[in-house]
Amino acid sequence: MSGYEPVLLDLDGTVVDSVALIRESHRHAVRTVLGQEWPDERLVANVGRPLLEQMTAFSPDHSDELYRVYREWNHANTADLLLAYDGVQEALHELRGAGRRLGIVTSKSHDAVELAWGVLPEVAELFDVVITADDTPIHKPRPEPVLEALRRLGAGPEGACYVGDAPFDLQAGRAAGVTTIGVTWGFFTRDQLAAERPDAIVDSPAALLRACMDGIR
Repeated sequence: MSGYEPVLLDLDGTVVDSVALIRESHRHAVRTVLGQEWPDERLVANVGRPLLEQMTAFSPDHSDELYRVYREWNHANTADLLLAYDGVQEALHELRGAGRRLGIVTSKSHDAVELAWGVLPEVAELFDVVITADDTPIHKPRPEPVLEALRRLGAGPEGACYVGDAPFDLQAGRAAGVTTIGVTWGFFTRDQLAAERPDAIVDSPAALLRACMDGIR
């Protein structure tokens, strides 16, 4: 089989369009708890790490309250703001049809992932394994979540790839020894992804499909 198998993917900003949902959840928490207005770049700078770590980066003294307020607003607004990306589901269907196993490796908590699947059940059914922040004690950018997904699939890093929109995804994938592919339709810019020296950066689901099917050349 050419290309990569299994194909592991981040969730937010990669498989599902949660950019507005997460950005506005951050904005609400910072406004409510800290009484401040921050630019988008600051609000989403650590997306891809577990939520409490993101809140601690905002304010160590108020991290628990930021976490609580974020989750309340985020969960109440998931159904209205979470979207599917055009072309991603179709690309994943083609990969499955070609015999690739698919996995999610996310820093979301399990209950937040279940909320997302409730909004987009047709996406949820595509995956053979889902690793959340609750499944490993150590999180991205460390390799443990990627390695846990491979373990559950009975696969090694050789031949596998990890796809994500965040520097933390690419760092985790590289540390796990898999091929890393950055996507530009999520939270971070091409330049921010390129700084992590991934094996490839793609700008569309069609390009991602080709890279996973044919390998990176």
